[in-house]
Amino acid sequence: MKKFNRRSLLRGALNGAAVGVALPVLNMFLDDSGKAFAATGQRIPVRFGTWIWGCGYIPERWIPTATGTDYTLPADLEPLAPYRDKLALFSGFDVKLDGVPNKPHITGCLGFRTGIPVPNENVKAPTLDVLIGDVIGNSTRFRSIEVSTSGIQRSYSFRAAGSPNPSEISPLALYQRIFGEGFQDPNAASFTPDPRTMVQKSVLSAVAEDRRQLMRTVGAEDRQRLEEYFTSLRQLENQLALQLQPPAPVKNFTMPEPPPEIELDSEMEHVMEIHRLMAGLLAKALQCNQTHVVNVLLSDTTSNLRRPGSTTTHHTLTHEEPVNPELGYQEQVGWFATRSMVAWREFLDALDAIPEGDGTLLDNCLILAHSDCSIAKSHSVEGIPTMVAGGAGGRIRTGFHMAGNADPISRIGLTVQQAMGLPVERWGTNAMETNRVIPELLA
Repeated sequence: MKKFNRRSLLRGALNGAAVGVALPVLNMFLDDSGKAFAATGQRIPVRFGTWIWGCGYIPERWIPTATGTDYTLPADLEPLAPYRDKLALFSGFDVKLDGVPNKPHITGCLGFRTGIPVPNENVKAPTLDVLIGDVIGNSTRFRSIEVSTSGIQRSYSFRAAGSPNPSEISPLALYQRIFGEGFQDPNAASFTPDPRTMVQKSVLSAVAEDRRQLMRTVGAEDRQRLEEYFTSLRQLENQLALQLQPPAPVKNFTMPEPPPEIELDSEMEHVMEIHRLMAGLLAKALQCNQTHVVNVLLSDTTSNLRRPGSTTTHHTLTHEEPVNPELGYQEQVGWFATRSMVAWREFLDALDAIPEGDGTLLDNCLILAHSDCSIAKSHSVEGIPTMVAGGAGGRIRTGFHMAGNADPISRIGLTVQQAMGLPVERWGTNAMETNRVIPELLA
Protein backbone atom coordinates (compact mmCIF):
# COMPACT_ATOMS: atom_id res chain seq x y z
CA MET A 1 0.00 0.00 0.00
CA LYS A 2 1.28 3.47 -0.89
CA LYS A 3 2.43 5.55 2.09
CA PHE A 4 1.40 9.18 2.20
CA ASN A 5 3.10 12.10 3.94
CA ARG A 6 2.47 15.83 4.06
CA ARG A 7 4.32 16.34 0.76
CA SER A 8 2.40 13.64 -1.14
CA LEU A 9 0.36 14.41 -4.22
CA LEU A 10 -2.74 12.57 -5.35
CA ARG A 11 -1.62 11.55 -8.82
CA GLY A 12 -3.69 10.58 -11.82
CA ALA A 13 -4.25 11.25 -15.49
CA LEU A 14 -6.62 13.59 -17.28
CA ASN A 15 -7.03 13.35 -21.05
CA GLY A 16 -3.73 11.51 -21.22
CA ALA A 17 -1.83 14.06 -19.13
CA ALA A 18 -0.47 13.45 -15.64
CA VAL A 19 -2.07 15.57 -12.89
CA GLY A 20 -1.42 15.95 -9.18
CA VAL A 21 -3.40 17.38 -6.30
CA ALA A 22 -1.69 18.51 -3.11
CA LEU A 23 -2.98 17.31 0.24
CA PRO A 24 -3.87 19.57 3.20
CA VAL A 25 -2.25 19.16 6.63
CA LEU A 26 -4.07 16.08 7.92
CA ASN A 27 -4.09 14.74 11.47
CA MET A 28 -2.35 11.59 10.18
CA PHE A 29 0.68 13.72 9.35
CA LEU A 30 0.96 15.09 12.89
CA ASP A 31 2.47 13.58 16.01
CA ASP A 32 0.36 12.47 18.96
CA SER A 33 0.30 15.97 20.42
CA GLY A 34 -0.87 17.49 17.14
CA LYS A 35 1.96 20.04 17.38
CA ALA A 36 4.52 18.64 14.93
CA PHE A 37 4.69 16.77 11.67
CA ALA A 38 5.23 13.13 12.56
CA ALA A 39 7.54 12.31 9.64
CA THR A 40 10.03 15.16 10.13
CA GLY A 41 9.45 16.42 13.66
CA GLN A 42 9.03 19.92 12.21
CA ARG A 43 6.75 21.84 14.53
CA ILE A 44 3.74 23.89 13.52
CA PRO A 45 5.18 27.42 13.37
CA VAL A 46 4.87 29.79 16.32
CA ARG A 47 3.75 33.29 15.37
CA PHE A 48 4.28 36.60 17.12
CA GLY A 49 2.29 39.78 17.23
CA THR A 50 1.89 43.08 19.03
CA TRP A 51 -1.35 44.93 19.65
CA ILE A 52 -1.32 48.55 20.84
CA TRP A 53 -4.04 50.82 22.17
CA GLY A 54 -3.46 54.47 22.99
CA CYS A 55 -3.84 56.57 26.15
CA GLY A 56 -3.61 53.94 28.86
CA TYR A 57 -6.37 52.86 31.21
CA ILE A 58 -8.48 53.56 34.29
CA PRO A 59 -6.43 51.74 36.99
CA GLU A 60 -9.31 50.72 39.24
CA ARG A 61 -11.16 49.27 36.25
CA TRP A 62 -8.15 47.38 34.85
CA ILE A 63 -5.75 46.21 37.57
CA PRO A 64 -6.90 43.06 39.41
CA THR A 65 -6.80 43.38 43.19
CA ALA A 66 -5.12 39.97 43.56
CA THR A 67 -2.05 38.45 41.92
CA GLY A 68 -1.36 34.89 40.84
CA THR A 69 -3.99 32.66 39.28
CA ASP A 70 -6.79 33.34 41.78
CA TYR A 71 -7.90 36.81 40.73
CA THR A 72 -11.09 38.44 39.50
CA LEU A 73 -11.23 40.30 36.21
CA PRO A 74 -11.97 44.00 36.83
CA ALA A 75 -14.72 45.79 34.91
CA ASP A 76 -12.71 46.78 31.83
CA LEU A 77 -11.27 43.28 31.46
CA GLU A 78 -14.61 41.48 31.73
CA PRO A 79 -14.90 41.26 27.92
CA LEU A 80 -11.76 39.09 28.05
CA ALA A 81 -13.36 36.47 30.29
CA PRO A 82 -13.41 33.82 27.50
CA TYR A 83 -9.60 34.11 27.33
CA ARG A 84 -8.80 34.34 31.01
CA ASP A 85 -6.75 31.15 30.89
CA LYS A 86 -4.98 32.23 27.69
CA LEU A 87 -3.92 35.62 29.09
CA ALA A 88 -1.12 36.77 31.38
CA LEU A 89 -1.72 40.24 32.87
CA PHE A 90 1.13 42.52 33.93
CA SER A 91 0.77 45.68 36.02
CA GLY A 92 3.31 47.84 37.80
CA PHE A 93 6.15 47.51 35.27
CA ASP A 94 7.86 50.80 34.36
CA VAL A 95 9.80 52.41 31.56
CA LYS A 96 12.84 53.85 33.35
CA LEU A 97 13.81 57.33 32.15
CA ASP A 98 17.41 57.66 33.41
CA GLY A 99 17.04 61.43 33.35
CA VAL A 100 15.83 61.48 29.73
CA PRO A 101 12.79 63.79 29.37
CA ASN A 102 9.54 61.90 28.94
CA LYS A 103 8.21 62.75 25.50
CA PRO A 104 4.47 62.15 26.04
CA HIS A 105 2.97 59.15 24.27
CA ILE A 106 6.31 58.24 22.61
CA THR A 107 8.73 57.43 25.42
CA GLY A 108 6.54 54.76 27.04
CA CYS A 109 5.65 52.95 23.83
CA LEU A 110 9.10 52.94 22.23
CA GLY A 111 10.93 52.57 25.52
CA PHE A 112 9.06 49.32 26.07
CA ARG A 113 9.61 48.12 22.52
CA THR A 114 13.36 48.93 22.37
CA GLY A 115 14.45 48.45 25.99
CA ILE A 116 16.00 51.93 26.14
CA PRO A 117 14.83 55.38 27.28
CA VAL A 118 13.67 56.99 24.03
CA PRO A 119 13.16 60.76 23.88
CA ASN A 120 11.67 60.75 20.36
CA GLU A 121 11.10 58.64 17.26
CA ASN A 122 14.81 58.60 16.33
CA VAL A 123 14.94 55.06 17.66
CA LYS A 124 18.42 53.92 18.62
CA ALA A 125 17.68 50.19 18.38
CA PRO A 126 15.30 47.85 16.55
CA THR A 127 11.97 47.27 18.24
CA LEU A 128 11.52 43.80 19.69
CA ASP A 129 9.07 42.73 16.98
CA VAL A 130 11.82 43.32 14.39
CA LEU A 131 14.34 41.33 16.44
CA ILE A 132 11.85 38.47 16.63
CA GLY A 133 10.92 38.80 12.96
CA ASP A 134 14.59 38.44 11.98
CA VAL A 135 14.51 34.99 13.58
CA ILE A 136 11.05 33.63 12.74
CA GLY A 137 10.12 35.70 9.67
CA ASN A 138 12.71 34.57 7.14
CA SER A 139 10.65 31.68 5.77
CA THR A 140 7.56 33.73 4.96
CA ARG A 141 6.52 35.99 2.12
CA PHE A 142 6.28 38.99 4.46
CA ARG A 143 8.72 39.36 7.33
CA SER A 144 5.99 41.27 9.15
CA ILE A 145 2.69 43.00 8.41
CA GLU A 146 1.68 46.24 10.14
CA VAL A 147 -1.81 47.74 10.29
CA SER A 148 -3.33 50.87 11.79
CA THR A 149 -7.10 50.87 12.22
CA SER A 150 -8.04 54.47 13.09
CA GLY A 151 -7.35 56.06 9.72
CA ILE A 152 -3.88 57.36 10.59
CA GLN A 153 -0.72 56.06 8.92
CA ARG A 154 1.40 55.28 11.98
CA SER A 155 3.64 52.43 13.09
CA TYR A 156 5.72 51.67 16.18
CA SER A 157 7.72 48.92 14.49
CA PHE A 158 11.23 50.23 13.76
CA ARG A 159 14.35 48.67 12.30
CA ALA A 160 16.41 51.86 12.60
CA ALA A 161 16.10 55.54 13.44
CA GLY A 162 13.39 57.28 11.46
CA SER A 163 12.48 54.10 9.54
CA PRO A 164 9.16 52.71 10.78
CA ASN A 165 7.69 49.73 8.97
CA PRO A 166 4.68 51.31 7.22
CA SER A 167 1.16 50.32 8.20
CA GLU A 168 -1.82 49.54 6.03
CA ILE A 169 -4.87 51.60 7.02
CA SER A 170 -7.43 50.15 4.59
CA PRO A 171 -8.85 46.63 4.91
CA LEU A 172 -9.20 46.44 1.13
CA ALA A 173 -5.58 47.51 0.59
CA LEU A 174 -4.50 44.94 3.19
CA TYR A 175 -6.46 42.23 1.38
CA GLN A 176 -4.90 43.15 -1.96
CA ARG A 177 -1.42 43.16 -0.46
CA ILE A 178 -1.79 39.71 1.11
CA PHE A 179 -4.20 37.87 -1.15
CA GLY A 180 -3.89 39.80 -4.40
CA GLU A 181 -1.09 39.64 -6.96
CA GLY A 182 1.68 37.30 -5.85
CA PHE A 183 -0.45 35.18 -3.50
CA GLN A 184 -0.34 31.42 -4.07
CA ASP A 185 -3.25 29.45 -2.62
CA PRO A 186 -1.57 26.76 -0.48
CA ASN A 187 -4.30 24.27 -1.32
CA ALA A 188 -4.47 24.92 -5.07
CA ALA A 189 -4.32 21.84 -7.29
CA SER A 190 -1.41 23.21 -9.33
CA PHE A 191 1.43 25.70 -9.02
CA THR A 192 2.90 27.94 -11.70
CA PRO A 193 5.67 30.40 -10.74
CA ASP A 194 5.12 33.97 -11.90
CA PRO A 195 7.66 34.72 -14.70
CA ARG A 196 7.98 38.30 -13.42
CA THR A 197 9.14 36.96 -10.06
CA MET A 198 11.80 34.87 -11.78
CA VAL A 199 13.08 37.97 -13.60
CA GLN A 200 13.18 40.03 -10.41
CA LYS A 201 15.12 37.35 -8.55
CA SER A 202 17.56 37.01 -11.46
CA VAL A 203 18.21 40.76 -11.46
CA LEU A 204 18.99 40.81 -7.74
CA SER A 205 21.25 37.77 -8.07
CA ALA A 206 23.10 39.37 -10.97
CA VAL A 207 24.17 42.39 -8.92
CA ALA A 208 25.21 40.38 -5.85
CA GLU A 209 28.94 40.54 -6.64
CA ASP A 210 28.82 44.31 -7.16
CA ARG A 211 27.06 44.63 -3.80
CA ARG A 212 29.86 42.69 -2.11
CA GLN A 213 32.55 44.81 -3.80
CA LEU A 214 30.83 48.05 -2.86
CA MET A 215 30.74 47.04 0.80
CA ARG A 216 34.53 46.57 0.74
CA THR A 217 35.16 50.09 -0.55
CA VAL A 218 33.01 52.35 1.67
CA GLY A 219 33.60 53.85 5.08
CA ALA A 220 31.98 52.78 8.35
CA GLU A 221 29.04 55.17 8.19
CA ASP A 222 28.17 54.28 4.60
CA ARG A 223 28.66 50.60 5.41
CA GLN A 224 26.04 50.84 8.15
CA ARG A 225 23.65 52.68 5.84
CA LEU A 226 24.20 50.14 3.07
CA GLU A 227 23.77 47.23 5.47
CA GLU A 228 20.31 48.52 6.39
CA TYR A 229 19.51 48.88 2.68
CA PHE A 230 20.86 45.44 1.76
CA THR A 231 18.90 43.91 4.64
CA SER A 232 15.73 44.98 2.87
CA LEU A 233 17.10 43.58 -0.40
CA ARG A 234 17.89 40.25 1.25
CA GLN A 235 14.35 40.19 2.58
CA LEU A 236 13.07 40.80 -0.95
CA GLU A 237 15.30 38.01 -2.27
CA ASN A 238 13.89 35.62 0.33
CA GLN A 239 10.34 36.61 -0.57
CA LEU A 240 11.00 36.08 -4.27
CA ALA A 241 12.61 32.70 -3.62
CA LEU A 242 9.57 31.62 -1.62
CA GLN A 243 7.23 32.67 -4.42
CA LEU A 244 9.10 30.38 -6.80
CA GLN A 245 8.26 27.34 -4.66
CA PRO A 246 4.85 25.74 -4.15
CA PRO A 247 3.51 26.64 -0.68
CA ALA A 248 2.89 23.87 1.85
CA PRO A 249 -0.79 22.86 2.07
CA VAL A 250 -2.71 24.29 5.03
CA LYS A 251 -5.54 22.42 6.68
CA ASN A 252 -8.81 24.35 7.17
CA PHE A 253 -7.64 27.27 5.02
CA THR A 254 -10.22 28.91 2.79
CA MET A 255 -9.62 31.98 0.71
CA PRO A 256 -11.17 35.05 2.38
CA GLU A 257 -13.58 37.27 0.50
CA PRO A 258 -12.43 40.81 -0.34
CA PRO A 259 -13.65 43.24 2.32
CA PRO A 260 -15.98 46.08 1.33
CA GLU A 261 -14.70 49.59 0.86
CA ILE A 262 -15.27 51.31 4.17
CA GLU A 263 -14.97 54.84 5.44
CA LEU A 264 -11.56 55.37 7.00
CA ASP A 265 -11.88 57.70 9.94
CA SER A 266 -11.47 57.74 13.72
CA GLU A 267 -15.09 57.39 14.80
CA MET A 268 -15.04 54.53 17.30
CA GLU A 269 -17.63 52.28 15.69
CA HIS A 270 -16.00 52.69 12.26
CA VAL A 271 -12.64 51.85 13.81
CA MET A 272 -14.11 48.75 15.46
CA GLU A 273 -15.42 47.54 12.10
CA ILE A 274 -12.11 48.27 10.33
CA HIS A 275 -10.31 46.43 13.13
CA ARG A 276 -12.60 43.38 12.84
CA LEU A 277 -12.01 43.17 9.09
CA MET A 278 -8.26 43.53 9.49
CA ALA A 279 -8.13 41.04 12.36
CA GLY A 280 -9.81 38.44 10.17
CA LEU A 281 -7.40 39.06 7.30
CA LEU A 282 -4.34 38.94 9.57
CA ALA A 283 -5.55 35.67 11.11
CA LYS A 284 -5.84 34.18 7.62
CA ALA A 285 -2.38 35.51 6.70
CA LEU A 286 -0.89 33.88 9.80
CA GLN A 287 -2.77 30.65 9.16
CA CYS A 288 -1.40 30.21 5.64
CA ASN A 289 2.07 31.43 6.66
CA GLN A 290 2.20 34.55 4.53
CA THR A 291 3.82 36.04 7.63
CA HIS A 292 4.72 34.95 11.15
CA VAL A 293 4.75 38.48 12.62
CA VAL A 294 1.98 41.09 12.80
CA ASN A 295 1.76 44.50 14.47
CA VAL A 296 -1.66 46.02 15.11
CA LEU A 297 -2.27 49.63 16.12
CA LEU A 298 -5.85 50.00 17.28
CA SER A 299 -5.34 53.68 18.08
CA ASP A 300 -2.37 55.99 17.88
CA THR A 301 -0.64 56.74 21.18
CA THR A 302 -2.17 60.23 21.01
CA SER A 303 -5.48 58.49 20.43
CA ASN A 304 -7.57 60.18 17.75
CA LEU A 305 -10.64 58.04 18.49
CA ARG A 306 -13.95 59.89 18.62
CA ARG A 307 -17.45 59.06 19.77
CA PRO A 308 -20.17 59.15 17.08
CA GLY A 309 -21.18 62.73 16.34
CA SER A 310 -18.32 64.25 18.32
CA THR A 311 -15.18 66.05 17.15
CA THR A 312 -13.41 65.74 20.51
CA THR A 313 -10.80 63.02 20.52
CA HIS A 314 -10.03 60.47 23.20
CA HIS A 315 -6.65 62.14 23.74
CA THR A 316 -8.19 65.57 24.23
CA LEU A 317 -10.66 64.16 26.74
CA THR A 318 -7.84 62.68 28.84
CA HIS A 319 -6.65 66.23 29.51
CA GLU A 320 -9.89 68.23 29.50
CA GLU A 321 -12.68 66.01 30.85
CA PRO A 322 -13.32 66.57 34.57
CA VAL A 323 -13.45 63.58 36.88
CA ASN A 324 -16.99 62.38 37.53
CA PRO A 325 -17.30 62.81 41.33
CA GLU A 326 -19.65 59.83 41.67
CA LEU A 327 -17.50 57.46 39.61
CA GLY A 328 -14.13 58.81 40.69
CA TYR A 329 -12.72 58.83 37.15
CA GLN A 330 -13.19 60.49 33.75
CA GLU A 331 -16.33 58.83 32.43
CA GLN A 332 -15.84 59.41 28.68
CA VAL A 333 -12.16 58.46 28.87
CA GLY A 334 -13.28 55.28 30.60
CA TRP A 335 -15.67 54.54 27.73
CA PHE A 336 -12.78 54.52 25.24
CA ALA A 337 -10.68 52.35 27.55
CA THR A 338 -13.52 49.81 27.76
CA ARG A 339 -14.13 49.77 24.01
CA SER A 340 -10.41 49.23 23.42
CA MET A 341 -10.55 46.07 25.52
CA VAL A 342 -13.57 44.87 23.51
CA ALA A 343 -11.50 45.34 20.34
CA TRP A 344 -8.63 43.37 21.91
CA ARG A 345 -11.07 40.53 22.68
CA GLU A 346 -12.26 40.58 19.07
CA PHE A 347 -8.69 40.28 17.80
CA LEU A 348 -8.24 37.20 19.97
CA ASP A 349 -11.59 35.90 18.65
CA ALA A 350 -10.23 36.01 15.09
CA LEU A 351 -7.16 33.96 16.03
CA ASP A 352 -8.98 31.51 18.27
CA ALA A 353 -11.64 30.76 15.64
CA ILE A 354 -9.13 28.96 13.38
CA PRO A 355 -8.44 25.30 14.30
CA GLU A 356 -4.79 24.27 14.14
CA GLY A 357 -3.15 21.08 15.35
CA ASP A 358 -4.81 20.01 18.59
CA GLY A 359 -5.88 23.57 19.41
CA THR A 360 -6.30 26.87 17.61
CA LEU A 361 -4.14 29.40 15.82
CA LEU A 362 -4.10 31.48 19.02
CA ASP A 363 -2.50 28.54 20.85
CA ASN A 364 0.41 28.77 18.40
CA CYS A 365 0.78 32.54 18.77
CA LEU A 366 2.32 34.87 21.32
CA ILE A 367 0.59 38.25 21.16
CA LEU A 368 1.98 41.10 23.26
CA ALA A 369 -0.60 43.81 23.96
CA HIS A 370 0.26 47.12 25.60
CA SER A 371 -0.46 50.83 25.76
CA ASP A 372 1.90 53.81 25.73
CA CYS A 373 1.27 55.01 29.27
CA SER A 374 -0.74 54.24 32.36
CA ILE A 375 -2.51 57.51 33.30
CA ALA A 376 -2.84 59.50 30.08
CA LYS A 377 -3.65 62.76 31.84
CA SER A 378 -0.18 62.80 33.43
CA HIS A 379 1.59 60.88 30.62
CA SER A 380 2.88 58.44 33.21
CA VAL A 381 5.18 55.68 31.97
CA GLU A 382 5.07 53.88 35.31
CA GLY A 383 2.78 50.85 35.37
CA ILE A 384 2.13 50.58 31.65
CA PRO A 385 -0.68 48.01 31.20
CA THR A 386 0.55 44.90 29.39
CA MET A 387 -0.86 41.52 28.43
CA VAL A 388 0.49 38.38 26.79
CA ALA A 389 -2.02 36.15 25.00
CA GLY A 390 -1.83 32.73 23.38
CA GLY A 391 0.26 29.66 24.05
CA ALA A 392 3.26 30.11 21.72
CA GLY A 393 3.04 26.42 20.86
CA GLY A 394 3.48 25.43 24.52
CA ARG A 395 6.38 27.78 25.22
CA ILE A 396 4.55 30.05 27.67
CA ARG A 397 2.20 29.80 30.64
CA THR A 398 -0.80 32.07 31.05
CA GLY A 399 -3.82 32.45 33.34
CA PHE A 400 -2.22 34.73 35.95
CA HIS A 401 -1.79 38.37 36.99
CA MET A 402 1.65 39.62 38.04
CA ALA A 403 2.46 42.95 39.71
CA GLY A 404 5.85 44.31 38.70
CA ASN A 405 6.52 46.42 41.79
CA ALA A 406 8.26 49.10 39.67
CA ASP A 407 10.57 46.62 37.92
CA PRO A 408 11.73 47.69 34.44
CA ILE A 409 9.24 46.68 31.77
CA SER A 410 12.16 45.35 29.74
CA ARG A 411 11.85 42.18 31.84
CA ILE A 412 8.71 41.41 29.84
CA GLY A 413 10.45 42.18 26.55
CA LEU A 414 13.40 39.94 27.41
CA THR A 415 11.11 37.07 28.43
CA VAL A 416 9.03 37.34 25.27
CA GLN A 417 12.15 37.26 23.10
CA GLN A 418 13.43 34.14 24.87
CA ALA A 419 10.03 32.48 24.51
CA MET A 420 10.23 33.13 20.77
CA GLY A 421 13.60 31.40 20.58
CA LEU A 422 16.02 34.34 20.51
CA PRO A 423 19.42 33.56 22.11
CA VAL A 424 19.42 36.72 24.24
CA GLU A 425 20.41 36.65 27.91
CA ARG A 426 20.38 40.40 28.59
CA TRP A 427 18.38 43.21 27.00
CA GLY A 428 18.01 46.97 27.35
CA THR A 429 20.33 49.80 28.32
CA ASN A 430 21.05 51.75 31.52
CA ALA A 431 18.28 51.29 34.09
CA MET A 432 16.27 49.32 31.51
CA GLU A 433 19.02 46.73 31.12
CA THR A 434 18.06 43.39 32.62
CA ASN A 435 18.92 39.71 32.61
CA ARG A 436 15.90 38.84 34.76
CA VAL A 437 13.23 36.98 32.86
CA ILE A 438 9.76 36.34 34.21
CA PRO A 439 9.88 32.62 35.03
CA GLU A 440 6.12 32.49 35.65
CA LEU A 441 5.61 33.21 31.94
CA LEU A 442 8.05 30.66 30.53
CA ALA A 443 6.88 27.06 30.24
